[in-house]
Amino acid sequence: MGQPRGVSVRQLVKDLDLRVFNDDADLDKMIYTRDINRPGLALAGYLRYHPAERVQILGRTELSFLRGMNEKEKALRVFAFCSYQQTPCILITRGDTPPPVLLAEATSKHIPVLGTNMVTTRLTAAISNYLEERLAPETLQHGVLVDVYGIGILITGSSGIGKSETGLELIKRGHRLVADDAVVIRQISDESLVGSAPPLLQHLLEIRGLGVLNAMTLFGAGAVRTHKRISMVIHLEAWRENHAYDRLGIDMETMKILDLEVPKVTVPVRPGRNLAVIVEVAAMNFRLKGMGLDAAKAFTQELEQVIASQTGI
Repeated sequence: MGQPRGVSVRQLVKDLDLRVFNDDADLDKMIYTRDINRPGLALAGYLRYHPAERVQILGRTELSFLRGMNEKEKALRVFAFCSYQQTPCILITRGDTPPPVLLAEATSKHIPVLGTNMVTTRLTAAISNYLEERLAPETLQHGVLVDVYGIGILITGSSGIGKSETGLELIKRGHRLVADDAVVIRQISDESLVGSAPPLLQHLLEIRGLGVLNAMTLFGAGAVRTHKRISMVIHLEAWRENHAYDRLGIDMETMKILDLEVPKVTVPVRPGRNLAVIVEVAAMNFRLKGMGLDAAKAFTQELEQVIASQTGI
C-alpha cells in the first residue's frame, strides 16, 4: 500500500482564502480524509469516538457553548480536545475569533486555528467539495479523452493504433480535447469518474510525423476543456479477420477504472473506416440509450415477433 493522498493545511488556506490565527502552528499538517467534524460532543466531554483526524469546524453553536463554561471547565475541555496530534486544523466560522484558551492550547500543540467569514453550512459544503476533489482516488490511463456532443469518451488502444489522429479529426469536426496520451482519472463520487490532462500536457496533441501540437493555439479556446466526466470507453484494436465482432450491439462490455465499471465499445481498425464518425455516432447512440431508445434491443424484439408469427409460437 502506498502513501494515501493528502492535502496540506497550507494548501487549504491558500485555496479557500482562510485566515490563520496562529502563524507558529504547523501548516504542513496533512489532511487525509474527506469527512469533516463539528465537535459538539467533544467539547461536552465525550471523546470516546471523537474523529480527531478530520478538519474540526467550530460554528456559532460550539463557540457559544464553550464560552458559557467557567474558566476551569473550559480549560479542561479545550486541553482534551486539542490533545490529538492527528487533528489537522480547527476552523472558526462567521468571522468570529477563537477563545484565547483555545488558541493558546492549539498553538502549544502546533494545531493551526483558521478563520473564515463564511457561515458554517456554506463552509461545510465548500470544504467537503474541495476535499472530495483533492482526495479522490486517482489513476493514470494511457489514451485520449474527448468531449463529443457532451459525452466524455476515453479512447484507448495500443500505441500507434490512431488514437491521437482520431482525436485531431474530432477537434476539426467541432468537438473538444481534454487530454492526449496520458489521462489523469479521479473518482469524485461512487458513480463519477472525471478525467483531465497532466499539467505538462494540457492542450497538447502528439501526431506522428508532425510532432507536438497545441490544440488551443491551432483551433481556439473552444476546442479544449480542462476536465470532463467519463461516460464511456471506445477501445481501438487492429482488425482480426477471423474474429467474431458484435454486429448488433446488444451485449455491453465494460472496463473497470478504479472502482467503477464504465461502458466500453470495441472498434476494429482497418483502412477505409472513418473512426471520427464512428466515435460521433457512438456518442449519439449512448445519449439515445440514456433516453431509453435502444435500436439494437428494438430490432431484436421486432425480429423475435416476426419469427414467432411465422412459426406460430
